[in-house]
Amino acid sequence: MERSFFFKCFIACAMALFLTLFLRVPVLTAETPGMMLATVYDGHDDVRQFWVSEKLDGVRARWDGRRLISRGDNFFAAPLWFVENFPEVPMDGELWIGRGQYEAVVSVVTRQTPHDGWKAVKFMVFDLPAHGGTFTERVKAMEGLALTPYCKPIAQFRVPSNKALMEKLESLVSQGGEGLMLHRQTAVYQNGPSDDLFKLKLFDDAEAVVIGYKPGKGKNVGLMGAVKVRMADGKEFYIGSGFTQEQRKNPPPVGSLVTYRYQGFTTTGIPRFAVFVRLWKD
Repeated sequence: MERSFFFKCFIACAMALFLTLFLRVPVLTAETPGMMLATVYDGHDDVRQFWVSEKLDGVRARWDGRRLISRGDNFFAAPLWFVENFPEVPMDGELWIGRGQYEAVVSVVTRQTPHDGWKAVKFMVFDLPAHGGTFTERVKAMEGLALTPYCKPIAQFRVPSNKALMEKLESLVSQGGEGLMLHRQTAVYQNGPSDDLFKLKLFDDAEAVVIGYKPGKGKNVGLMGAVKVRMADGKEFYIGSGFTQEQRKNPPPVGSLVTYRYQGFTTTGIPRFAVFVRLWKD
């Protein structure tokens, strides 16, 4: 009797664990492919072969026809009124509030229950994963979608030269923008990193894991002076600028992933002029 009881408890726990995982993680199908990821634009490709759009400082998301899903394959708890009139076709885009509002949009979309904060958010569509055509054909298809006040296509445009591209980038950054995205006009949608999708910014950025701290000096006595981080290749360095006083009082925890901005590398492979940007969120 006792053995039978424990066996039944084991089966019940196993089923509960299975259902929890099954309900939490979306099942990806051919109709809801993974995300196409950008590589860095090096200026060698003919820019006239690309559509260009603003790189939004938001949270990447895809719409599978029913739900909004994160890059990490978790469902966003978007209110029904936010998504109720979305097209039923899969869409790739960015949950966005505005330039320089990354922390604000993260605070809205990472909550576990629907709430009115989503009224400030837009799902900015920049691709159609299930469409089999070229990107030029997908641009036309996006323009033809019946979208909503909360679901809009991002503007796609052309530039005639790299000089014009850089002028556009500098103008956008001066207005608080993050950078530009370049989609090759003939490319089909593909999952993972792609040489048909580029990102272009005035500064490079990357992620690193926080492994420690350096105490502050001068006006920062008693606060965090710098975070010690480890890059993916194992190199370690300190990031001491870019933090608010509040962030110095409550620094990113050890083990967390932070995004930093830098300008090239030293001869030993350490990022130059590293500046903290934000705590990385999926």
